[in-house]
Amino acid sequence: MTPTESVTPTESVPSAGHPSFRARWEETADRLLLAVRPYATERHAGIHLPGPPSVNGRRSDGLEGFARTFLLAAFRLAGARGADPHGLADWYARGLTAGVDPSGAERWPTFAECNQAKVEAASIAIALHETRPWIWDRLTDPTRARLLDWLGGMVGDTMPGNNWIWFQAITEAFSSTVGGPWRADDLERTIALTDQWYTGDGWYSDGLTGGAHRNYDHYNGWAMHFYPLWFCRILGEAAPPGRLDHYRERLRRFLDDHAHLVGANGSPLIQGRSLTYRFATLAPVWAGELFDATPYRPGLTRRLAGATLRHFLDRGAADENGLLTLGWHHPFPRIRQVYSGPASPYWASKGFAGLLLPADHPVWTAPEERLPVERGDFARTLAAPGWLVSGTARDGVVRVVNHGSDHADPARFASDDPVYARLAYSTHTAPEMPADPAGGPLDSTVTLLNEAGFAAHRRPLTRIRVRGGIGVSRSRAHWPADEEWDPFGGPETEYRTGPWITVASALRGAVEVRIARVDAAEPADGDRPLTLRFGGWALPVADAGSGWTRRDTVGARARVTGANGLVSSLVALRGLGRPLVRQHGDSNPLGPRSATPVLTSGGPVRFGEIYAAAAHLGDERLDLAALPALSLASEGGVATAPGTDIVTLDWPDGGHDTVRLPSVSDTTATSTESY
Repeated sequence: MTPTESVTPTESVPSAGHPSFRARWEETADRLLLAVRPYATERHAGIHLPGPPSVNGRRSDGLEGFARTFLLAAFRLAGARGADPHGLADWYARGLTAGVDPSGAERWPTFAECNQAKVEAASIAIALHETRPWIWDRLTDPTRARLLDWLGGMVGDTMPGNNWIWFQAITEAFSSTVGGPWRADDLERTIALTDQWYTGDGWYSDGLTGGAHRNYDHYNGWAMHFYPLWFCRILGEAAPPGRLDHYRERLRRFLDDHAHLVGANGSPLIQGRSLTYRFATLAPVWAGELFDATPYRPGLTRRLAGATLRHFLDRGAADENGLLTLGWHHPFPRIRQVYSGPASPYWASKGFAGLLLPADHPVWTAPEERLPVERGDFARTLAAPGWLVSGTARDGVVRVVNHGSDHADPARFASDDPVYARLAYSTHTAPEMPADPAGGPLDSTVTLLNEAGFAAHRRPLTRIRVRGGIGVSRSRAHWPADEEWDPFGGPETEYRTGPWITVASALRGAVEVRIARVDAAEPADGDRPLTLRFGGWALPVADAGSGWTRRDTVGARARVTGANGLVSSLVALRGLGRPLVRQHGDSNPLGPRSATPVLTSGGPVRFGEIYAAAAHLGDERLDLAALPALSLASEGGVATAPGTDIVTLDWPDGGHDTVRLPSVSDTTATSTESY
């Protein structure tokens, strides 16, 4: 639909010191809601925003626009206790009536016609629950009956084995409170599966892949923690005994980690799918306050929420018409998944759940507290996802080194998805997502280049050890047989396999010492001219002169100076003699030009040899004097198979790290300590 009126673009949220902090959140919600109205159908049942359609089609995309903005409208209306200066209740009630009219031109697709409608039903159910006195109770009896018929299509449905089960549970929970259809078996299945997916320390895997816990991303917070608590909120005293306390305790533990995964700039970790939902990452933060399930003092919640929302709105997440776009900051279409439509970014509505807190809640008035990364340097090991975490106060960057999560079936080769398979992610960098990724992965990798120059893929990885600031994992190098990239590694994709690559990381502050060994998987591997390549952090750059390489008595080095003031460096510590800087256009969500420092073995990789480099990301050039001395040994015996390499790192400050790279034949080395 063509816009029919001008809408003021969304303004950024002010600093937390603003005397009307809550009022400005309300104003921001209003601007987002008013901005979509010109794109609504005549009776408001569909909102058709500009942009490429999803694979689900136009009708589904229009329903998505209605449902996700209705969720925002519900938080706004309920938080104001029904005060409604913009007529939200009437506007969305009209859309509800039209959407469930079986003979109407704006009828919503049924669940049998469109799976995606199940996702949107959960947002509608939550919104109806929160606005019951102002919308549900005022709908006509025929409209309420039609709504329950539409929602009732979820009953008995076998949902996919991931966060989708909660769309069913939320929908049926609401239906049960207003006399609609529901089944106890559906709710019990959802609860049981969710418990299976819980891996401890506040972390859920979003379902199992190949029977394993490998799916870690922001869905942990904006789905797996958010929906179980809302399920209990909707059911009230009818909720299963003990469940509310159970989910509270899990969220409380997760939030302790969550605060350590946010940069001083307010950015969440740029990792995982559906990144275009942006400040939906605040969903578990607000749920912590709403359900008395947070370890934060109100001032920390306030700082975290305000900083995250400002991060996006100050960097162009809303366009000149006030619409949230498909991207991270500015529009970046390649960040979308096949299910992403023009209105998908409005799952960010979950980031406004805090409006349900009363106006006198301390969150709105407490003195702002600093984020963990603003208070000082820290290091954490997150056992469930298999991540090493480092935050540095000087530059405000949080880094994650990934040795445990890839969203892949461990029994099947797959092409690398940039948002899951990289070795490292951060709050200030984004993985490269080129339009033609057939050359294989580049940034934050250890990979092998075949004779044609194509890089091997990592998924599935095998976690070996993630403990005490040391991470070790292994994968078998593989290349798509037709050199084409399949982001989900479908069963129809054929791969050519190569050697084993064992990679270890020791993370200290802004520096990751990355160590690798390549072992032949088959005798024929020795006949192939394979080159080992380390890729550093990719940065958005201002121009082609942002890269630098050097080879001298110190060793090979490559460096990129980013447009954001950060520096990404790779320094060879052993066996990597050729430095490069690879530049790209329109391949990074953070800017139109980007560059990545690279080191390669130069000649063919030597099997069984140790290669090492220091990968650095910080606000200044890497001080070579701060790097550790590296020494090697091998060990055999009962606990460790012959051929295991021991790498000792002696840091200038007196610290020591001992890193073991077990041999490929050591089948006892794989870690299951997270589970």
